Amino acid sequence: MTAAPPPRPGASDPLHRAASLACWRGKVDPQPLGGGITNTNFTVVDGAHKYVVRIGDDIPLHQISRSNELAASKAAFAAGLSPEVIYSEPGALVLRYVDGRTFGAADVRDPRNRDALVDLVRRCHRELPRHFRGPAAIFWVFQVLRDYAHTLREGGSRHLASLPRLLQEADALEAAVGPVEIVFGHNDLLPANILDDGRRLWLVDWDYAGFNSPLFDLGGLASNSELDEASRIGLAEAYFGRALSDDLSRRLAAMTAASLLREAMWSMVSEIHSGLDFDYAAYTAENLRRYEAAHDAWRRM
Repeated sequence: MTAAPPPRPGASDPLHRAASLACWRGKVDPQPLGGGITNTNFTVVDGAHKYVVRIGDDIPLHQISRSNELAASKAAFAAGLSPEVIYSEPGALVLRYVDGRTFGAADVRDPRNRDALVDLVRRCHRELPRHFRGPAAIFWVFQVLRDYAHTLREGGSRHLASLPRLLQEADALEAAVGPVEIVFGHNDLLPANILDDGRRLWLVDWDYAGFNSPLFDLGGLASNSELDEASRIGLAEAYFGRALSDDLSRRLAAMTAASLLREAMWSMVSEIHSGLDFDYAAYTAENLRRYEAAHDAWRRM
């Protein structure tokens, strides 16, 4: 989801870095792997095995720490959620390749996949921290929004006039969410971060992993896949194992709106700081539209 900054002068070419890692037994020919805009991704065949290589440094503007990503990736493998980490060095991560199909929004909306998705999210929340080693991050979306606002002001964003209103609305959403249960969140539940190998689902890309409320992953998965209200409530009820109270429904709606505001402000920051060829302005507009709809729905509850 997050855009990498423009390469620093003298920084290695990602393709060269991927081909030159010390873990390879022979000469390799990395092939570009689409879909990632946090890293530059490749597939590599080395001998009889295939791997995914993720090339990317820390991105402070988006609170991405590669050491945290590495720790979460290792814990996710130990928990049976994610592919094995084969090798790592600063700015590079090598994972065992999963021969599977990337999910799309329609797959998340398909009722036949709901139980498997709920199980995947619940295991992330409950089992992954049993395996996590070292200091762990916390991901609180409202602090992320406040930090993004500082970055946008410093960068002279074209969205400056909207910031006071958006931050005021974020404060109201934060108050509505209230005290939360703490779990270990993936915090970037885009459909493209879910793989189906025909037997099971895998959860990948742990850039934003950290302790959070379960409402953020539930709201993010719903909003990123454009679930309708009934499906969003059904997903949450399956996760909690009970009907949602009016209070919990309102808190979930507030966090869902916040997840969309975060996506929009992430894109605003990327508009002025990303060096990638991507239409961030259109992405910002689309997520602002969806945020406004979700915010209005929350206010009407």
